Amino acid sequence: MIRGIRGATTVKNNDADEIIQVTREMIEAMASENDIDPETIASVMISVTPDLNATFPAKALRLIDGWKYVPVMCMPEINVPGSLPKCIRVMMTVNTSKNQKEIEHIYLNDAIKLRPDLIEENK
Repeated sequence: MIRGIRGATTVKNNDADEIIQVTREMIEAMASENDIDPETIASVMISVTPDLNATFPAKALRLIDGWKYVPVMCMPEINVPGSLPKCIRVMMTVNTSKNQKEIEHIYLNDAIKLRPDLIEENK
């Protein structure tokens, strides 16, 4: 079955190295917490808020062993007034036998504000 795994994180600065570093941390946590092998990934979509344009966060995936052929795309997030700034969001679609409730969605840094219900549920 194909399932979606959500992830989100934030950076302090619009800096290429920081964007790649925190994106990699989030992607690796998503894979680790959900026992994901890159061969089971259908695709990864990454959105960024309008205040982040120093680099493509998708570059982080190319630094992870075995992820060379994982399809990935970056796009802008909707610019909603009052939304969380400097945020990187991920939707990873994977083939898994886990049910929806077993999926561990990953929210790091200030992005934990986005889904506190999921953070508390997974503790």
